[in-house]
Amino acid sequence: MPTYEYHCPACGASYDLQQSFSAETTHSCEKCGEGVAKRVLHAPRVVFKGSGFYATDGKSRSTSVSDTPAADTAKSEKPAADAGAEAAAAS
Repeated sequence: MPTYEYHCPACGASYDLQQSFSAETTHSCEKCGEGVAKRVLHAPRVVFKGSGFYATDGKSRSTSVSDTPAADTAKSEKPAADAGAEAAAAS
């Protein structure tokens, strides 16, 4: 049976109870007996295992396409005539 945490807003008490999955989510407080204790919900623990959870796997498609060797060489290579014209213009 799972253990659930309960909190009573009347007295501020928090306590754990072992109950079945089908148990009610509210009941009278076990500490003060006056308030209505409610089940506290917690986010489940998540464990990422396997491929697909690395920093490099989340890149956008446009970034990964431009990182290909063919794209890099096309961007970095300039015709010799253009390179000479740029050098002359810079002087």
